[in-house]
Amino acid sequence: MVSMGNTNEVDAGRITSGIEPDTLRLKIVNFIYQQLPAWRDDPNRPDEQSEVKLNSQLATFLDVQARSSFSMIRFNHEEPQFGSRSVDISSLPSKRMLINAKHYTIYNPVLVIECKRLPSPPPKDREKEYVTGSVPNKKRGGIQRFKLGLHGAKHDLAVMVGYIQGSSAKALHKAVNKWIFELVDKPLGDGNSWSKKEILLQLEEDVKVGVVKYYSNHSRKGKAEGIELYHLWITMKKKLGTA
Repeated sequence: MVSMGNTNEVDAGRITSGIEPDTLRLKIVNFIYQQLPAWRDDPNRPDEQSEVKLNSQLATFLDVQARSSFSMIRFNHEEPQFGSRSVDISSLPSKRMLINAKHYTIYNPVLVIECKRLPSPPPKDREKEYVTGSVPNKKRGGIQRFKLGLHGAKHDLAVMVGYIQGSSAKALHKAVNKWIFELVDKPLGDGNSWSKKEILLQLEEDVKVGVVKYYSNHSRKGKAEGIELYHLWITMKKKLGTA
């Protein structure tokens, strides 16, 4: 049960069968998805390429927009995780609330968000970084870190944002799933095991504004329960009629 108080409603979006609904977190997922084009097209936003600067911009934009249209939630840039690691953005309650019989304060993230450039920038050994690092001791992969509990260890649902800076969503989706299939047949040796069921499944797409939403479900090292990931991808240079 989520105690919401008075706030503007945010549509929950279209959820495919088999995904257990979680009202607040899915509202946050859909809020981010809806805001991505407005953030990209904001005339006051500096045109940046760097992942670090894009993450900071997005966190700021989401936090400002939430104040007027989703006031029960705020957004932070950088959230400490396991050890010295941090996740790019977190969503936290704007006041103490009860969610699924657990109390959350303004210091407890409801949702964590990891962001990646697509395709990954050079060098070549970073190519698969949305999914995994290239060697066992350098755990740079986005999905990899969630599976190892380095990110989102206290969560069973999280978000990955993809900044598409080249290629197309269709081609990148195909590539990401290919990398997952490769890990099924040849694990990296980082402690993760992979299944063909962990590929990204498309939920919805808006070709005109250049956004697409995927879903995946992953096992986690040393845990009986897995983690659900919503993948929200935005084409940074909008081209009408393309995806």
